[in-house]
Amino acid sequence: MRVLVVGAGATGGYFGARLAEIGRDVTFLVRPARAEKLAARGLVVKSPLGDLHIERPRTITADGLKAGEGAFDLVVLSCKAYDLDAAIADMAPAVTEGTVVLPILNGLRHLDALDAAFGPARVLGGSCAIISTVGPADEIRHMSELCSITYGERDGGRSERVQAIDAVMQGAKFQAPLSEKVLLEMWEKWVFLATLAGSTTLMRAAIGDILAAPGGHALITGLHEECLAIAAANGHAPREKVAAQARTTLTAEGSPMTASMLRDILGGGRIEADHIVGDLAARGHAAKPGSTYPLLALVYTGLKAYEAKRAREAQ
Repeated sequence: MRVLVVGAGATGGYFGARLAEIGRDVTFLVRPARAEKLAARGLVVKSPLGDLHIERPRTITADGLKAGEGAFDLVVLSCKAYDLDAAIADMAPAVTEGTVVLPILNGLRHLDALDAAFGPARVLGGSCAIISTVGPADEIRHMSELCSITYGERDGGRSERVQAIDAVMQGAKFQAPLSEKVLLEMWEKWVFLATLAGSTTLMRAAIGDILAAPGGHALITGLHEECLAIAAANGHAPREKVAAQARTTLTAEGSPMTASMLRDILGGGRIEADHIVGDLAARGHAAKPGSTYPLLALVYTGLKAYEAKRAREAQ
């Protein structure tokens, strides 16, 4: 199976490198500048699970795909939501008859765009969990043993194609469960992430610091309840055990946990406000007209204010 990984950054670079490490046929779709750096320095991963240096990773650019230089069975998409349109345009020539697209973005909004571009039959459900970043020497720094990709048919079941993908994924240094409830699991992750990102960005603080403040516990649990209600209204209420574990994590006293969105804000970077928070609220209103989600609305206002400030200062 020929695998195209869109991007070679903190997420796609890690998972693609680990697949290449065990001999899978992996090509990275990258920008020309990134291709030059990878050709000169290789792809470097620093990880608690073992460091890795691929001296000459196989790469291709969008122009190369347009020229017909690649035909792929699986496309793994791991970009940020704000780069989705560009990524779809770049990868489009690689999606031919028989190609399967596995997106591992957060939320669900990207599924609509991918369905429109390639057809729902070609697009799987999927998500990932990893704490990683790109270091100053362009190395991928994996900062925890946590790392997984979940994938599956959006209507459930174990088709031949997802079983073939499962065979490719197994044996690498990450967990790779094939899920028969992948949409539910995507919603479960979304509820947790929106609560984590919403509370830590609104307060500009870690979970433990928020809990130590007056009203902090009520803020986090109230926001979590709103997100849970939206998932339930859309027919994907998180399983009781999953919701309880999320609540335990989100209310752990002294926890240093923050969302990557907060780190992006503190670094002056772009954020996925619409994809993670705005779209969740919109789905809540659509599923239950007249419903209100005041804490989520406050979070969204804060995130959009940050984006407006960032855009103004860039002029």
